[in-house]
Amino acid sequence: MSFDLKIILKNKNINTWRLFFLISIPMCIAMIINLVATDMKSGPGVSSMIQYSVRWAVPFIFLVVAASSVHILFQNSFSAWWLRNRKYIGLCFAVAMSWQGLFIFIISYFFHDYYYADVYFLRDELEGSIGYLFLPAMVVTSFNFGRKHLSSKQWKLLHKSGIYFLWAYPFSVYWWNLTPYNPDPVAIDYVFYWAGFTAFALRIAAWGKKNQIQEKTNGSILYKVFGGLLIALGLFMSATGLYWQEGMTAFLTSTNWSANLELWIPFWPFEPYLSLLVIALGTMIYIKPNDRSSMK
Repeated sequence: MSFDLKIILKNKNINTWRLFFLISIPMCIAMIINLVATDMKSGPGVSSMIQYSVRWAVPFIFLVVAASSVHILFQNSFSAWWLRNRKYIGLCFAVAMSWQGLFIFIISYFFHDYYYADVYFLRDELEGSIGYLFLPAMVVTSFNFGRKHLSSKQWKLLHKSGIYFLWAYPFSVYWWNLTPYNPDPVAIDYVFYWAGFTAFALRIAAWGKKNQIQEKTNGSILYKVFGGLLIALGLFMSATGLYWQEGMTAFLTSTNWSANLELWIPFWPFEPYLSLLVIALGTMIYIKPNDRSSMK
C-alpha cells in the first residue's frame, strides 16, 4: 500500500472549513466537559477555566505565526498545506479565545471581589484587552465582507500587528513562568515557551533567507562570524532566562521613568523578547552584503 502525503493533504476533510470544524467541535466538547466538572460557583473555579481555555488557544496562534515562515524555509507539501489552512487555524484560535473571553466576563462580573483581589493586574489587563481588540477585527476582515473595507496595506498592517501582539502575550506569560517569579514551573510552561520561541525564531530565519535571496549577495566572512556569534548568544539567552532575568530587569528599570513605564506600556521593558532581538540583529548582520557586493 503506497503512502502519498501530497494526496492525503489534499483530502477535503482536512482542509479549509472541514479542518476548522474537525478541530473546533472537539475543542468545544472538551471545554463543555471540563466546564461541567468544574465548580463555576466560585472564583477559583472560573479562573481554572480561563487557564484551561488558554491552553487550548495558545498552540493555534503559534501555528499561525510560524505558517508562512515554515513554507519559506521548507517548501514541501506539508508546509503548503499548513500555509493554505492558516486562516482556519487562526479561526480555531478565535474559538478558544471566545471561551476565554466568556470566562473572563463571568469572573469579573459575578466574582468581582475575587477578581480584583487575586486576579486583576492593570498591566495584564492592558495587554489582554488590546489582544481582544485585535481579535474580532482580524476575524471580520478574514472574510470578503470585512476585507473589502480595507486597502491591501491596511489589511496587512492589521493582521501582522494583531498576530504579533497575540503571539507576544502568551509567549511572555510562559517566559515569566520559567523565571524566579514562578518557583514551580510545570511541563506545559516549557512546552509553550519553546513553541512560542521557535515560532518567532522561524520568522526571523525566513526573513533572513528571503532577503538574502532577493539581494543575491553573500556577506563577508567577518559579518557571518559576528552575526553567527550574536545568533548563538541569543539562543543561549533564550535557554538561560532563569539566571539573567532578575539582574536584567533591575538594570532596565533602574531609572524612575522606566519603572513608571512598566506599569503602563505592555510588556515593558521587553525582557522576554531580548533573546529574539539579539537573534534578529545577528541575522541582519549575517546576511549583510559586503561593500563590494552592495556597489554592484
